Amino acid sequence: MDWLTGTASEQGRAILAGLVSPVDLTDACLEAISRHPERDRIFARLTPERARSEAIAAHDRARAGLRRGLLDGVPLSWKDNIDSAGTATEAGSALLKGRVPDRDAVVLANADQAGLVCLGKTHMTELAFSGLGLNPITATPPNALDPALAPGGSSSGSAVSVALGLASASIGSDTGGSIRLPAAWNGLVGFKPTPGQVPMTGVVPLCPRFDVAGPLARSVEDCAELFAAITARPAPDLTDARPAGLHLLVLDGVPFDAAREAPVAAFEAAVDRLGRAGVRISRAAPAMLAEVMALAPTLFAPEAYGTWAAHIEDAPEAMYPPILNRFRAGREVSAPDYVAGWQTLDRLRGLWAETVAGFDAVILPSCPILPPDREALLADADFFASENLLTLRNTRIGNLLGLPAISLPTARPACGIMAMGPAGGDLALLRVAHAMEAALSA
Repeated sequence: MDWLTGTASEQGRAILAGLVSPVDLTDACLEAISRHPERDRIFARLTPERARSEAIAAHDRARAGLRRGLLDGVPLSWKDNIDSAGTATEAGSALLKGRVPDRDAVVLANADQAGLVCLGKTHMTELAFSGLGLNPITATPPNALDPALAPGGSSSGSAVSVALGLASASIGSDTGGSIRLPAAWNGLVGFKPTPGQVPMTGVVPLCPRFDVAGPLARSVEDCAELFAAITARPAPDLTDARPAGLHLLVLDGVPFDAAREAPVAAFEAAVDRLGRAGVRISRAAPAMLAEVMALAPTLFAPEAYGTWAAHIEDAPEAMYPPILNRFRAGREVSAPDYVAGWQTLDRLRGLWAETVAGFDAVILPSCPILPPDREALLADADFFASENLLTLRNTRIGNLLGLPAISLPTARPACGIMAMGPAGGDLALLRVAHAMEAALSA
């Protein structure tokens, strides 16, 4: 078997059974990267010496019966906003060129302690502030399904590296959809935990109140194991998660406004499949959701600009203009409006929790559109802006409400189905998603 095409969990079990060595897995990934014609558009920089050293240590632990967990010895890629000691971490921005941290981010240090192997850093959207995945400042990875299309962002290289078999899984970050969108557009599973559930020290911030790191992988099991690794917690038990008996709420209304035909059809086909597997399906369009979504311009851009204003205004010419404009929109929001916006959102979060309390998860299309043509986006700033806002529309629901959310592939390429759980209910959501995955792949 070509282990590089398997899930990270399958690779971990193969290591445990002595069928493959972590050294061979790592060398195979590094060789696949070196041979790939688009490697320099996917990886910002590699860490082969670190990877081989970590793989040798994992090999020795396996031989001694001292493995640290299921994924001990499995090679990962890392988004380039996650600090790695002695290796440049530039967050896809010329503003941070040459930035070399002296220690690993906590999530990377935790993964290292769990025995995972660091292959290197992947390209991303500039400072993580776009859902399309374009970055003419450093590099735009090719969409793994069609190189002419946008890859999704901001964890674009993370998704593409996994989808093309160059890494077993990846760790990205999500502020408004940056894990789930590239996962959906590249045929992967992407899990955004609840903010506060993952240590963010050493992750270059965008909007700290929304930012959270999480996995992009080939299965829900992989995401559960990786979530455990980066948080230094035990992995959840998914073995008895079954679709029959689940009660899921289809979130009608806003997620379908101006949605394109293909993502909606793929979602409805997936819902029908879930229903035939014994899942109880309800539908509702809570009126309060429109009020939630209206708060996005008041909250995201001001926090992002407040975080980066000094760097940006020192060298605005170093930025891609559409991204610069997104940041600068934050300076138009007053401090009283920002504070009032958060007070309103806190109230609406409580109302949301009451509204959906009887459901195991809320489901909706991961993205209302298919990935647009990359060159068309680059050629037309207005098209870039309108497609970016629509791209992020559905995923932002979970970010604004402070929820864990996960995107699963559907039968239609580049179309995902997303499930959102209650705030803090990350492990329960992973169990629901595992059951959904079983129904969708049956």
